[in-house]
Amino acid sequence: MPIICEKRGHVGVLTLSRPEVRNAWCEDFYGELRDGLRQLEEDPAIRCVIMTGDEAGGAFCAGANLKDPKTHVLNSVAEFIRNIPNRRHHAFRVMDDFPKPLIAAVNGYAVGIGCIVTYCCDMIIASDRAEWRLTQVKLGIIPAQAALVRVARWIGKGNAMRLGMGFPLKADEAQRIGLAQWVVPHAELMARAMEIADQIAGYPPLASRLTKESLNQGINMPHLTDAALMDLYRFTTLEGTEDKKESHDAWREGRKPQVKDQ
Repeated sequence: MPIICEKRGHVGVLTLSRPEVRNAWCEDFYGELRDGLRQLEEDPAIRCVIMTGDEAGGAFCAGANLKDPKTHVLNSVAEFIRNIPNRRHHAFRVMDDFPKPLIAAVNGYAVGIGCIVTYCCDMIIASDRAEWRLTQVKLGIIPAQAALVRVARWIGKGNAMRLGMGFPLKADEAQRIGLAQWVVPHAELMARAMEIADQIAGYPPLASRLTKESLNQGINMPHLTDAALMDLYRFTTLEGTEDKKESHDAWREGRKPQVKDQ
């Protein structure tokens, strides 16, 4: 299975696993990533998800498999156009719509489409060996899936253009300019990622969901007043939940809250 889906307590872990080719992307990744995300979304016990690359591959994802002659080949424009409506079920669309916090644990090279996967996550923790490379322009194509727009929202237009022109980005600079939120020694990556995910998983899950929704939807709104109004509805909705009452009571009583799966 190219995608390994695991559940560790309240945390889901999705691993890109093709170690024999440095976890290079293959067609099966699309369906298995989509199915894995949906499985974790539908499980009320899962409150946070980590995505990483198989450590045996020595990379997060080495990008498209260029040794396959079918890679980046369009056989029929008509077929492509007919299939556009089906893209609502595409793995990247599912990542965009995934409602739970999603953390990329980048354990090495993230190249091409592997780079883009990390931009679809909510937070990034990187090994000190991590490196991002968008190599598409050198191959006569562009980074797809709105890759440059995605990363520009993390690091600004100029830095996004630099990546788009094929210049690499190492872990320490990725943290300095805001792409990676944490950089840790390679051997500590997954332990630290689990620590962060476990902390998030200990929060009231509805509050985590609506916090993510507030940011992802609000950042696309042209007017701050509209985003603030939507947050007012979210805030008021959460005030009526059992987890809100339990969390407030626990704080007043100096104990750990017992939040419920949602």
